[in-house]
Amino acid sequence: MAQDEAGDKTEQPTARRREEAREEGQIARSADLTAALALLAGLLLIKTFGRDMVGTLLGLTQALGRPPGVASSDLLPWIETVGRATAEMMLPFLALLLVITVAGTAAQSGLLLTWKRLTPKPERVSPVSGFKRLFSADALTRLGLGLLKVACVAGVAYLTMAGRLGTVLSTGGLHAAGVLGLSANLLYDLALRLAAVLLVLGLVDYLIQRWRLERQLRMTKQEVRDELKRMEGDPLVKHRRRQIQARLAMQRIHAEVPRADVVVTNPTHYAVALRYDEAAMTAPRVVAKGKDLLAEHIRQLAQQHGVPLVQRPPLARALYLTVEVGQEVPPAFYRAVAEILAYVYRLSGRKAG
Repeated sequence: MAQDEAGDKTEQPTARRREEAREEGQIARSADLTAALALLAGLLLIKTFGRDMVGTLLGLTQALGRPPGVASSDLLPWIETVGRATAEMMLPFLALLLVITVAGTAAQSGLLLTWKRLTPKPERVSPVSGFKRLFSADALTRLGLGLLKVACVAGVAYLTMAGRLGTVLSTGGLHAAGVLGLSANLLYDLALRLAAVLLVLGLVDYLIQRWRLERQLRMTKQEVRDELKRMEGDPLVKHRRRQIQARLAMQRIHAEVPRADVVVTNPTHYAVALRYDEAAMTAPRVVAKGKDLLAEHIRQLAQQHGVPLVQRPPLARALYLTVEVGQEVPPAFYRAVAEILAYVYRLSGRKAG
């Protein structure tokens, strides 16, 4: 039973496990979906801007005329003119296509830049590991999906061409411009249908990638417990830390209580030691405090060193709950604390500040 809990990955991945996987570059992303989005976006952009681009290209061709000879001094200016005109025509189209492609990639997994996937690892260059990956279940699954994509693309291409066969055969009686226009429409229709099919296949591939990633990131019960220990701290370490804190607090109590002016008690549940140095402090300061057993220890320590004990249950409880050790008492307690110190000073013969 214990072995099954430790070995079976039945638990959902924790947020920390997902974050670490993302830092390592393990994300659900489909290259086919990105390519389909890019193809579909390119076709739509061509449909929108294609006519203007062709008109610009024809106008550019007419304006440029015949290129000068290789030895002519006009060759470099002509090349610069051609390059500038081509860039002005193509850059907006390519920029929009780049933006759409990046947006499609970011929609799948967000913007992620990591170099860890490029870090060389021995298992990546090992022939044995490569052979195992070649015939693994994942490789066979990818092969099956690849064959399915090829079959779908071939089927769509066949149905599209078969439906336009009569139109294709009738091109013999058309002029060159008509043949060119008909061919462009046919190719665009075919490319648009292929892009739609590839988009559907890309979505399916993306869902498969997410499913596979979720299975890879699943954790055993022991891994979840270890993860919680890492996030919250090992119980042994936390226990050791509490022991150290308690020891330091006890050392402070032994150092500060003998120097205190008074210890205000509840009388049994709380004990707060106060000290006031007019030259160094603007108000009395809490130098030690404790509850229950620690309060009893503070009272015993005060009695051993002759520090007066004054019972003020409401004040002791309020000081314990609101003032930390080393802090001066707030103005709201000035009057009550001053009365106690005045009483203590009268008993000891010390003058009040």
